[in-house]
Amino acid sequence: MSLSFESLGISESRAQHLKTLGFTEPTPIQCQAIPQMLSGRDIVGQAQTGTGKTAAFSLPILEQVDVTAPGVQALILTPTRELALQVKDAIRKMAYERAIHVLTVYGGQAIDRQIQQLRRGVQLVVGTPGRVLDLLNRGDLKLDNLKWFVLDEADEMLSMGFIQDVEKILEASSDERQTAFFSATIDSSIWKLVRKFLKSPITVKAEQTKATPKRIEQSVYMVPRGWTKARALQPILELEDPDSAIIFVRTKQVAAELTNQLQAIGHSVDEYHGNLNQSQRERLLMRFRQRQVKWIVATDIAARGLDVDHLTHVINYDLPDNAESYVHRIGRTGRAGREGKAITLIQPTDRRKLKFIERHVEQRLEAESIPRRSQIEARNIERLKHKVTEALTGERMASFLPIVAQLGEEYEPHAIAAAALQLAYDQMRPNYAGNEPPQDYNEAEVFSKPKLTRRSQPQTSGSHND
Repeated sequence: MSLSFESLGISESRAQHLKTLGFTEPTPIQCQAIPQMLSGRDIVGQAQTGTGKTAAFSLPILEQVDVTAPGVQALILTPTRELALQVKDAIRKMAYERAIHVLTVYGGQAIDRQIQQLRRGVQLVVGTPGRVLDLLNRGDLKLDNLKWFVLDEADEMLSMGFIQDVEKILEASSDERQTAFFSATIDSSIWKLVRKFLKSPITVKAEQTKATPKRIEQSVYMVPRGWTKARALQPILELEDPDSAIIFVRTKQVAAELTNQLQAIGHSVDEYHGNLNQSQRERLLMRFRQRQVKWIVATDIAARGLDVDHLTHVINYDLPDNAESYVHRIGRTGRAGREGKAITLIQPTDRRKLKFIERHVEQRLEAESIPRRSQIEARNIERLKHKVTEALTGERMASFLPIVAQLGEEYEPHAIAAAALQLAYDQMRPNYAGNEPPQDYNEAEVFSKPKLTRRSQPQTSGSHND
């Protein structure tokens, strides 16, 4: 028998409102976390994005917040502004009471406007550590009467170096607060924070499915020795021709360089990383959702909150550091019943990481060689045939029949059709501006073992800087 939101302690009116939003049954993490938070317990929740954790901590707060009190009663810390905006939007949808005021605070937005809103009265604040700490130091954000503190995506927060900021914020808040940490993974650094700031916490965990969804097709390509990843990526992109893709890289420098290289050969692509200000990020996200940009090259941290339902491909240009991140990345495609494809580039030095990922997803990921020119040409011919078939059943074809009749007085119909196909095919191929995809290569160079000589420094993308 499945549980209902009412059985977890959520009011009937809010449960009815949740049904209008499509929330008919609580998720496993919600079933475990909501009753504990309603009872006042501090909790540590282990759950990945997409498991319903935002509702797990937001619903208990919304049930108990005092709409008549103007002071900040709840603070939710997120590692990025994208995630802060995403959490705020979710809370506003679940909060049918118009009297509840939710404010997002983050860098890149005018601080004066945030201060004005705080002075007018806000019950819930969702923000990033840097801006929250700035407002605290100015005296404009007061946490003396804070009732709830939530640390969302704790692992990402600490990996980004926010641990000292988080500690300062916790120390500045009321000792009477209820505290909840939510994280996809929980390591020793998080447990250290838990022991220091949480009171007799209870741990709740959404069971993780190791295997990736069957609707996601996974491919691994080995970068040939002596090749750059960018050179190896080019024929893969031409073979796949993704309608909508996120290409994951390790650093913002690599994101900028790869984007410039792909744009130079005519691809519809843009970069998404921490160097962009908020308005630039929002404009790019809007263009991506409206399909004005086909591909985005993004760092992991910047891509938090970059959820697009129509994503057809995820490409791991740089492998993530752990298997959980791999599953999280590729899970962005194949949503809403659609099929998706995940493509990963690896070098010989990545074999160990690949083994860890294979064990985690319980699937063998056999490395393939880079697509040959003949494969790409054959795929392009298939695409052209498909487009011609569609055109033959369309209404616009009739307007071109008079041209065919005129040409038919001098040329054979088959020759006319072939010439038209040649023109269409040439239009389909990207304009590489003199930078043609690589020719066929010796497959032995792709999978050969390294010689026992002094190894040059492996190609790396640097640190985890966003």
